[in-house]
Amino acid sequence: MTLGAMRNPWLDIPLADYEGHMALPTVGQAQFLADVFASALNKHQPRSVAILGCAGGNGLDRVSSEVTERVVGVDINPDYILHARTRFDHRIPLLELFVGDVQKDELGFAPVELVFAGLLFEYVDAKTVLAKIRAMLCPGGTLLTVVQLPSTTIAEITPSQFASLGALSSVMRLVPPKLLGQLAAAQGYHETEAQTLKAAGGKEFQIQTFRLATPNHRRQPTPASGRA
Repeated sequence: MTLGAMRNPWLDIPLADYEGHMALPTVGQAQFLADVFASALNKHQPRSVAILGCAGGNGLDRVSSEVTERVVGVDINPDYILHARTRFDHRIPLLELFVGDVQKDELGFAPVELVFAGLLFEYVDAKTVLAKIRAMLCPGGTLLTVVQLPSTTIAEITPSQFASLGALSSVMRLVPPKLLGQLAAAQGYHETEAQTLKAAGGKEFQIQTFRLATPNHRRQPTPASGRA
C-alpha cells in the first residue's frame, strides 16, 4: 500500500482516540502489544531497541535501562512523539525520538540490536520498509513483527466510539505472514520463530522473529508457524 499524495490518516487521529480504542476490552491490543514487546526484551536482552510506530510510547514502561541502554522511537504523528517524550524522557536516559515516515524518510539513527514493528506492516509497503529496516539493524540484529490475521467474525478495525479510527479502513491492508516471510528472506533476513497469539478482544496476530543475516551466516530453514 502506498499513500502517494494522500494525506496519511494517522496524522489526523488524536492520540487519546487511538489509545482509548486500543485499550477497550473489545480490542485489548494496547496491553497485548506491550506484553509482546516485553517478552521480546526479556528474550533477546538487547542493549538497544527501536520501536517503529511508537505512538505515545505504549510498552516503554517495560524497558529496563539496566539492560536496554538505548531506546529509539519513531512515529509519523508529531503529537504522538511529543506525548512519548513527555511521558518517558525522564525515565529512559538514552531516549531518541523521531518524527518520520518509515517508508520515505531517512531517519538517520545509529543501528540497534532489536527493531520492534507491532501492527506497522498493515499500513506500509512491506518490501520498502523491510529494506529500510536493514539500515536500522546492527549486523545479526533482530526484527520482531506483529501482523493481524484475517477473521470471518471480527472486523479488521473493531468498531468503537472513537470514530476517527474509521479513516484507517482506506489504507489498512492485512499482510499474510507467509508473504512477509518471503519478502524478508529476499532482503537478507531469516525467520527464526513464528507463533500465533490472540488478544483479549478476540483477534489473532502472527508474531514473527527475523534475524538479519551476516555475510558469513548460512541461512537456516524457516520454522513452521505454531500456536502458542
